[in-house]
Amino acid sequence: MENMEQQSEQVVWRRKQLIRVIWVNVCRFLLGGVFIFSGFVKVIDPFGFYYKLQDYLTAFGLMAWIPSFLLFFAGTALSVIEFYVGVCLFLGIHKRVSSVLALLLMVFMTPLTLYLAIANPVSDCGCFGDAWILTNWQTFWKNVVLLIAAGSVFRWRKEVVRFITRKLEWIFSMYTILFAFALSFYCLHNLPVIDFRPYKIGVNIKEGMTIPADAEPTVYDTRFVLEKNGERKEFTLDNYPDSTWTFVETRNVVVKQGYEPPIHEFYMTSLETGEDITEQVLEDEGYTFLLIAHQIEAADDSHIDLINEIYDYSVEHGYGFYALTASQEEDIELWCDRTGAEYPFCLGDDITLKTIIRSNPGMLLLKGGTILNKWSDNNLPDEYALTDALEKIPLGQQQTVSVWQTVGRVMLWFVIPLCLVLLLDIFIIKPRDKNSHKLRGNQSDGIEQLMDKSY
Repeated sequence: MENMEQQSEQVVWRRKQLIRVIWVNVCRFLLGGVFIFSGFVKVIDPFGFYYKLQDYLTAFGLMAWIPSFLLFFAGTALSVIEFYVGVCLFLGIHKRVSSVLALLLMVFMTPLTLYLAIANPVSDCGCFGDAWILTNWQTFWKNVVLLIAAGSVFRWRKEVVRFITRKLEWIFSMYTILFAFALSFYCLHNLPVIDFRPYKIGVNIKEGMTIPADAEPTVYDTRFVLEKNGERKEFTLDNYPDSTWTFVETRNVVVKQGYEPPIHEFYMTSLETGEDITEQVLEDEGYTFLLIAHQIEAADDSHIDLINEIYDYSVEHGYGFYALTASQEEDIELWCDRTGAEYPFCLGDDITLKTIIRSNPGMLLLKGGTILNKWSDNNLPDEYALTDALEKIPLGQQQTVSVWQTVGRVMLWFVIPLCLVLLLDIFIIKPRDKNSHKLRGNQSDGIEQLMDKSY
């Protein structure tokens, strides 16, 4: 009778153990998948996450205290850490480090997103970059679920099933960090390998700005941020102050959410005439080059000779060419004096320009309002590419970009070297270890078993 009770207790214990193992590993895969996705979309768009961090610090009044280069490096490092933690959780390696980091991140982010949901200082947290936009409340409840998962993985991390041996986990973790940094700097030098923004290649800007006839537009309340004696305040049209205050920026607060077109606040105001030429440019069935420099005073001028050559090429073939910036007129004049620029300038919205292209400067090629191509400052077309009229060369055709092919290529660069390491372990390292174990005898085997059980 006593044996039957013991057997019954063992059965119950094993069932609980099995349920716990299943639960922990489900949580581990959920956390790992979310962290990998979240880290990846920020790694490939380092400027995008940097701009989001700027929004946070500006909302909390801390932007003036942190240097831009330090903020950019911190954002890149945080993205890499997030990707690293996700890979470790998914593969079951570095259980202690990955579970602690995951829990710390969620303990920090969950209260922060609760505050963002209540106070709404920024429209979205940017946790998934531009790939997946969530409201602040959606982000908070998502983080609640992930916090529970992170707590479970941390509490029962010994139950996480390991897919990689301890001998190889350091190779996987180091390669993951190096891969993430290399991919981030590649996208920084060029452009994000995957464009999740509404200004991707193939998009017609005018169509993206269109609001359906039966849709209700979003209602905004315009707030004006002004500064006086080092103090900044928000005003509305009803209480707009006198001229002793200096204008800083305009903020639009959503009063009633309606249909929001994918593209909004895109405009081109001619600096020379003051006219809005947006319709003229977007309806032009010919080719138009747009040089985008959201802050012309901070734009890189190392390739200015190539930019001037493209302008001369556009004049020669009768194509449009405009420089679009949000800078002040005196900054534009300094740029022209320094670079010898003769192309016309237009004014646009700073946030929109930073969204269009993650390069300062960068260039777009339009035709009929459709984006045919995009280039960063580091890979502009030169005389070897511009050999004839755009109608006759591949450069004038819309570039085909497949998101899944790009993801596949990136994953191959990440997976193939690690698979080679696994094959090395399976066919060379493990057989050699087995032979050495046989020579060492049973005592060595016992020590190895204890080490395998250790944590």
